Amino acid sequence: MAALTFGFLMDPLESVRVDHDSTFALMLEAQRRGHQVRYFEQPWLHFNGSRAEARMRTVTVRREPGRAFDVLAEALQPLSELDVLFLRKDPPVDAEFIQATQMVELHNGRAPVFINNPTGIRDANEKLFGLRFPELMPETLIARDMAQLSRFVASHPAGTILKPVEGFGGQGIVFMQPGDRNLRSLLEVLTLGGRKAIVAQAYLPESRQGDKRIILVDGEPCGAVLRVPSQDDHRGNMAAGGTPVKTTLTAREREICARLKPSLQERGLYLVGIDVIGDWLTEVNVTSPTGLVEIDKLDDSNVEAKVIDLAERLAGSRK
Repeated sequence: MAALTFGFLMDPLESVRVDHDSTFALMLEAQRRGHQVRYFEQPWLHFNGSRAEARMRTVTVRREPGRAFDVLAEALQPLSELDVLFLRKDPPVDAEFIQATQMVELHNGRAPVFINNPTGIRDANEKLFGLRFPELMPETLIARDMAQLSRFVASHPAGTILKPVEGFGGQGIVFMQPGDRNLRSLLEVLTLGGRKAIVAQAYLPESRQGDKRIILVDGEPCGAVLRVPSQDDHRGNMAAGGTPVKTTLTAREREICARLKPSLQERGLYLVGIDVIGDWLTEVNVTSPTGLVEIDKLDDSNVEAKVIDLAERLAGSRK
């Protein structure tokens, strides 16, 4: 097809790990097909009174640590010049992140294809969205009341996972058992003295074998990786030291994907990474889900090609 202009709202390209970063893999695939690749950071985005604009860099990229990209051009450009815009800023989903998802919709002209849709991103908190499907989730409490949280921990003898609602990359995830004398103090810290809600989730012993990241493209599972925690940690996140292991999907996991698909498609959430432990969905990641590079290596596949295929179809139908 004719060359398109792909934009990526992301973290600084200088800090990208070329052997791991899923956004970088998407950029490489778009470039391989002859599309123009532009990127910009959240602080470079603004609204000028009539439309959203950003200082964008047109780049060439290569999988070489230390010299991963060259800047071909840098200019202030309206978002309406883009055919596709990947919103790939890493969490946390804070006020500035939410403002950015609102600002990119102020295109005042032809809108780019968004992957993912800004409204869908705002609607699908990664810790909370799965609770729309309680039959798929382990027992979960969202609360800031320390007495209520303490009762939840006491009622789960196998243990409880505590984590921040806006957390990412395994940060701030704590395993707690009934009777732990640190509980009250820990809850004070996590809830900021009862001012901030947190997630309390029944511990799943299967997590010792790993949690599975499944990548969905337009609601369809396109690959998975099992993330196995180290012996001295309970977190399987690769950012927290988990080891990626080759895996396949079970019938239950395919059932989970099928249940989520209509809701994801309805919200324009085209590239999603769900986390499954045993038979249970634990998170639905929609901001900048990772795992593409690891799946490619383990399965000798090309998940990013399926994403770019979809982007091309969506851009073509829009034209």
